[in-house]
Amino acid sequence: SLGQTFRRRPPTTGGLRFRAVAAAIVIGASAFFLSPTDAFDPFGNVQSHQWGKTSLDDPFDSNRNLKKASKSNKPPPLKFEHGTTTVAFTFEGGIIAAVDSRASIGNFVGSKTVEEVLPVNDYIIGTMAGGAADCSFWIRLLRSQAQLHELDEGKPMSVARASRLLANALYQNRGLQLSVGTMIMGFDDTGASIYYVDNTGTRIAGDMFAVGSGSTFALGILDTERRFDMSEEEAINLGIRAIRRATYRDASSGGFINVYLITKSGWKKVFRDDLACQDDTAP
Repeated sequence: SLGQTFRRRPPTTGGLRFRAVAAAIVIGASAFFLSPTDAFDPFGNVQSHQWGKTSLDDPFDSNRNLKKASKSNKPPPLKFEHGTTTVAFTFEGGIIAAVDSRASIGNFVGSKTVEEVLPVNDYIIGTMAGGAADCSFWIRLLRSQAQLHELDEGKPMSVARASRLLANALYQNRGLQLSVGTMIMGFDDTGASIYYVDNTGTRIAGDMFAVGSGSTFALGILDTERRFDMSEEEAINLGIRAIRRATYRDASSGGFINVYLITKSGWKKVFRDDLACQDDTAP
C-alpha cells in the first residue's frame, strides 16, 4: 500500500557489473579527452608535462627518486689540492729546468722523492705540476709517440710538434677533469724552445715559465736575477735558488731540488740535493 514503508532492495550482481563498466568508461573518456600536455595522475591530480617527458613530481618516476635518494646519501666529494714548484728558462747556453720533489695530497705529504721531470726523447723533457698520475700518464704517452715518430721519420720529433700533440690530446679530453700543468722544452733544428701546456689544451711558447703552487715565489727570483748572458754555473745556481726560495713560503713544495741542463747535445741532470738542512750560504 501507499502507506507501507519503502525499502530499497539490494542491488543485483548485474547492476554491480553495469556500474563498474560505466565507471571504467568515464575514466577512459576523461583520460582520452585530456589535452596532450596533461597527464592523468592516479592520485586525482592533473599534472602538466609534454609527451615523452616525465613530470618532476611524478611519484612513479623510480629512477629519479632513486637518484635523489642516492644524492642525499652520497658523501661529499674529496677534493685534494695539488702543489709543487717547477721552473724553466732559457739562457745563452741552453735551457735550465729546476723542480722540487714533493707530492702533496691536501695537507698531507704523499712523497718527498717524486721525479717531476720526465724524458720525451734525448733532446726533450717535460715537467710535472698538478696531478702526478695525470701528468706522468700523458707525458709517457707523448714519449711513445715521439719514439714512433723517430722510427718513421728517421729524426727526433721537434719541440713544437711534441707540445702540439700533447695540447691536442688534452683539449680532446678536457671534460675528464684532468689536472695537468707541464712545460715541454728542448732543442731541435730551430734552437731552444719552451712551451707551457695544461689540461685545457692551452699551449704557450716563451723563454721563462714557473708552474705550481710555489710559482709566484720562484718568479720573484727569476724576474730579478735572470739574464740571457749567464754562464752555465750561474744559470744552474739561479734555478736552485728559485726552487729553494719557493719551498720557504709554499707548504706544498719541498724535498729534493733537481736541476736539468738542456743543450744541443741533449739533456742531463746537473744537480740533486736536499737543501732544507743547509744554511742560507747555499745557492
